Amino acid sequence: MSPDLLTVVIVVAACWGAVTGTLLPRAAYRFSAPSGEAWRDRCSGGAHPVRGWLGRARCGQCPADEASYGSGPAVLAVVTALVCAALAAATGTRPEVAVWLLLAPACVLLAVVDLRVRRLPDPLTLPLAGAALVLLGLTALVPEHAGEWTTALLGALALGAGYLVLFLINPAGMGFGDVKLALGAGAVLGWYGWATVMLGTFAGFLLGALYGGALVVARRAGRRTAIPFGPFLIAGVFLGVLAGAYAA
Repeated sequence: MSPDLLTVVIVVAACWGAVTGTLLPRAAYRFSAPSGEAWRDRCSGGAHPVRGWLGRARCGQCPADEASYGSGPAVLAVVTALVCAALAAATGTRPEVAVWLLLAPACVLLAVVDLRVRRLPDPLTLPLAGAALVLLGLTALVPEHAGEWTTALLGALALGAGYLVLFLINPAGMGFGDVKLALGAGAVLGWYGWATVMLGTFAGFLLGALYGGALVVARRAGRRTAIPFGPFLIAGVFLGVLAGAYAA
């Protein structure tokens, strides 16, 4: 693959990430409801309905200084663009890059919601796992791919089962949403083989442990304080895919 073609792929991926990232704030606001509560359907003032799921988190009926009911699009656009560009740089023009780019915005959205309210919405986690397996199954039919759908399926089952065991052992430390997210994570990591599954899984736990340890040292949390694990699970998948794509 020529350097010029790779540059084009990276630029296109970054633009895709920037565009999709600007559409996430409204969904992030609506999904950021505490566990057990319905998804938000009113602006922060509670006076006006929020329609749709994609777009800016801004109420058109509130006064200008009170119109914003969520984060602005800039941060999510930059983060999603950087994630997509990194995935494209690692994967190049192999067909699975399209799968990574399609799944990346949903993963960013999941990470944001979990950080805010420690909740991983079922409408995102379960479809993510199904979409990953279906899209990777189609990718396996395309020439020049660098992965195996069989290990993607087995990876989803293995990682999902592993997280289920952790949930049953310690429900306070591992949410069931993490178990559902692990299905999609295992599928994505499994595409590049078992070594990638182990690397991505280890990276997620390591990042989570470092974050928790930093909170304890800073006296912002105790040893038994629960932390949102979804963002670290997703970060581990991201690092695993980068390593697997570069090695493939």
